[in-house]
Amino acid sequence: MEIIRLFDDERDAALAEEAERARAAEAEGEAGKSRFFDRMRQAVSRTRESLSSRIEGIAALTRVVDERDLEELETALITNDLGVQTTTAILDALRDRARRQAIEGGEELRSLLKTQLQTILESPRLPVIAPATSPRVTFLVGVNGTGKTTTSGKLAAWNRAQNHSVLLCAADTFRAAAIEQLEVWASRSGVEMIKTRPGGDPSAVLYDAISAAKARSVDDVIVDTAGRLHTKTGLMDELDKLRRTAGRLVPGAPHEVFLVMDATTGQNGLQQARLFTQSAGVTGIVLTKLDGTAKGGIAVAIARELNLPVRFVGVGEQMGDLLEFSTNEFVDSLLG
Repeated sequence: MEIIRLFDDERDAALAEEAERARAAEAEGEAGKSRFFDRMRQAVSRTRESLSSRIEGIAALTRVVDERDLEELETALITNDLGVQTTTAILDALRDRARRQAIEGGEELRSLLKTQLQTILESPRLPVIAPATSPRVTFLVGVNGTGKTTTSGKLAAWNRAQNHSVLLCAADTFRAAAIEQLEVWASRSGVEMIKTRPGGDPSAVLYDAISAAKARSVDDVIVDTAGRLHTKTGLMDELDKLRRTAGRLVPGAPHEVFLVMDATTGQNGLQQARLFTQSAGVTGIVLTKLDGTAKGGIAVAIARELNLPVRFVGVGEQMGDLLEFSTNEFVDSLLG
């Protein structure tokens, strides 16, 4: 009987230890969510102040939302860069609801608006599927000045935090400082980088990078490509060549093509992106400089008008200032 009792005591101790680890992990997860929410809330603070003040004004002045209130909301949405098309779609849905059932004041209007924004942002999102063969190859594309090279380094650090091994590829050989800049970010993020001389063949350095990744069993290859406009035929042809090179070496590559957009450009950037995505095979958006603008509504316009998910947002200049986009956290930060 003593042996059985000792065994029970050891089992109970092990169960208690396991439960404590689970509680600690849960607490850490909750703390992580809280930190993420705080950072997202801070990033969209200028947009939230503008949008929430309009809704609070409606709540203070009326018990039942009427057409005048909806027109005021329409102005607020356009001002915060949701764009005319997206704003019209949202207001049509709200007017339809108001005809069927009265909207009881500003708080219900806020709740209904949240639902509209969440639906729009979620509609183009697809599950991220692991490639059949490693490495996963991700291209970063876009025009100069949006933060592609900086984002490449931050994305490498983010992937490392997910316990992935990463290799950076300096395929922007056209811009003189791009290779040196990426080297700095590779050093900061603790990953290796494959490069060539300035003016070299981007497809050749991509070939070397993917070959090295395969030989070293690296999980992710992140490719910083040259800034280009959709109208620059030579550079767009070069991007097609990069895609073909990746596809020959790894089935299905590139697995992701992220268009890096500057949030501060608002609707002007959206028009540029609309033309770019038609020829670049873009699968998702990285929205940079979100913390520097009152135009945070552009994320909603992107989802609806480009039918592309926002995958990451940049909220600062530090290594950890790239956040994986969360619809619920974004909408709650915007309207909370």
